[in-house]
Amino acid sequence: MSVSKEFAQYVTTLRYADMPAEVVAFAKICILDWLGSALAGSSKPPVQMIAQVAAELGGAEQATLMTGGRSSVTHAALINGASSHIVELDDIHKASIIHAGTVVIPAALAIAEWKQKSGEELIEAVVAGYEVCYRIGEAVSPSHYYYWHNTATCGTFGAAVAASKLLGQNEEQIVHTLGSAGTQAAGLWEFIEDGAMSKQLHPGKAAMNGIVAALLAEKGFTGASKILEGDRGFVRAMSQEGNAEEMTRGLGSVYKILENSFKIHASCRHTHHAIDLMVAMIAQHGISWREVEKVRVQTYQVALTITDNPDPATVYAAKFSLQYCVALALVKGSAGLTDFSEEALHDPAIREVMRRVEVSVDPAIHARYPEKWEAAVELELADGSTLQQHTEYPKGDPENPVKYEEIVQKFRALTLDQPQETIHHYLRMIENLEQVPDVTMFFAQIKGR
Repeated sequence: MSVSKEFAQYVTTLRYADMPAEVVAFAKICILDWLGSALAGSSKPPVQMIAQVAAELGGAEQATLMTGGRSSVTHAALINGASSHIVELDDIHKASIIHAGTVVIPAALAIAEWKQKSGEELIEAVVAGYEVCYRIGEAVSPSHYYYWHNTATCGTFGAAVAASKLLGQNEEQIVHTLGSAGTQAAGLWEFIEDGAMSKQLHPGKAAMNGIVAALLAEKGFTGASKILEGDRGFVRAMSQEGNAEEMTRGLGSVYKILENSFKIHASCRHTHHAIDLMVAMIAQHGISWREVEKVRVQTYQVALTITDNPDPATVYAAKFSLQYCVALALVKGSAGLTDFSEEALHDPAIREVMRRVEVSVDPAIHARYPEKWEAAVELELADGSTLQQHTEYPKGDPENPVKYEEIVQKFRALTLDQPQETIHHYLRMIENLEQVPDVTMFFAQIKGR
């Protein structure tokens, strides 16, 4: 049996009624967390540019856009996926290195709204999408991650599965959906060299392509039946150590959505461990950045491959600079959405501290990646003393979790520009999502934007 066939069987048999209460509650938290980022990102210039292109292309008014108005389900997935990724506060899964919310949820919401599906059906689709893309991401990482943005590539499968589930596809259709999803999977890391806007295109296109794949299968359009494990399939083409057989091990007996992590800092997840340590050390020891002569950060190689940038030129590039994020946390005591600004980018104090930051790979820490996203920080103070601290899990990991109340607080912080009525509507809607008979009610407050 092909891997796609096994996934298809899983998707068709997954039922809300069989889900533990913990899984339902967690899925709703994922949706709330996604929504906060999507609303916060909707006004950002790259998202507005994508929305302008979508308007030029036209489309039937099938689903709601975070930027306001309605368009086709594909354009809704494109815009809403991009919108949810840009503020760098979206969820993340350690082992697969995927921001599943940015691809699975926009695709699921677009189809659910179009087809007037219930909240229960939406939850089913989200859980299924997370499960499949996480398993694929785990199977091809870490080598895949060097060139390919897992959220864009592996995420395409998650979006496709979510769409398939909501469209009520049978096993054969889902196999074809996965085949067409896999052949569209793309997203290269080269954007990071320029701080280019391509990163926002990645989740949007992955969500959009997943829907396209599912809609094609509805019409009888065929896709490769062994797109994942085939000789010229996804795993062999895009990973050095990939093992397709591992993708379905334990499938149906666990819920990988429960392994999801949430962000509390508005930067690349590979900077969060060091930010956590800086904030904790400031609080514990009451030190000022002026007392710190040297900051030494040790972590795993991937963190440096993505974030070793001693001189970021833009605010967005600063979010992918370990040196900048450490300096920002030391000077300001936080690294939230409003902490990253043009003023902060050129702050003399932050720039001065950046010059004192040294980053390197610790072989022991590297050996435990990606199971643990660790860091160790040493501060050398002006009086000659040193402070040291280490963390295995950034705040927001399942092993170092955030509370539901913290996710709500984060949502409120990301939606300060929204009317209180809108905020209350979304909080009530998601809290009681399983009781919602028609997901079109979800966007009742956004249609006039």
